[in-house]
Amino acid sequence: MRTERWGCGPRQFLGLHGWNGTRQTFASLVDRLPEDVTFRSVDLPGCGESAPPPRWDLDSVTAEIARELDGPVTLVGNCSGAILALLVAERAPALVERVVLIDAFAWWPWYFRIFVEPHIGRYAYFSTFANPIGRWLTNASLKGRRAAGTDLTGGFARADHESIYRYLMLLRDAGNAENFRDLAMPIDILYGARSFAAVRQSAFTWAGMWPQARTFQLENAGHLPILEAARQVREILFGGYTCSTQPDHLLNSVR
Repeated sequence: MRTERWGCGPRQFLGLHGWNGTRQTFASLVDRLPEDVTFRSVDLPGCGESAPPPRWDLDSVTAEIARELDGPVTLVGNCSGAILALLVAERAPALVERVVLIDAFAWWPWYFRIFVEPHIGRYAYFSTFANPIGRWLTNASLKGRRAAGTDLTGGFARADHESIYRYLMLLRDAGNAENFRDLAMPIDILYGARSFAAVRQSAFTWAGMWPQARTFQLENAGHLPILEAARQVREILFGGYTCSTQPDHLLNSVR
């Protein structure tokens, strides 16, 4: 997999982007790295400059990611990349010392189902995300879930849509949060206060499942907290952030 590296410190971080991202998803987090941090991010198999996996299944994709682990690491998963981070942590728990989930769904959102429906799924996907007019309409309709000047669908303009569509199918098959209940390493859950209702509700689900989890609501951020709340995300990842919500506060925030 194509890998980008920033810093050279002993604390290791590996970033896994979401389903329309690349390794550059994390660029806004690494302009002021602590001296003790090394942050690497990858183009997932079939994305960016990485070749497709040998087989399009979860085992093959997570095996490729796991081969990037060369010591204790914090996995940082953004959106659907968070599910891949959990799968890798499940596969190689001895090498994963912490997992950070950023705006992660705990279940398959109902509005994704149309894109994998056998008869019209591919047409619906390509009309929405491979078509510039479809992308513009989708981004405009989601203005309440992002900060002004950001684009939720911009990554699709440069993407390999066949690979992205394959990832959509894989994520459908990944199951829900219950599959990861037995993970015991520290887990941080970050979510945008203005993100999708399913993401905000998912944060409560994740927090209630792992007693060791910490949960952080990122004020004024939508579904792009790495861009919209980069300072807070950096502080949580690398240290210095002290204000976290508790599960009862989360419940109030998503009603």
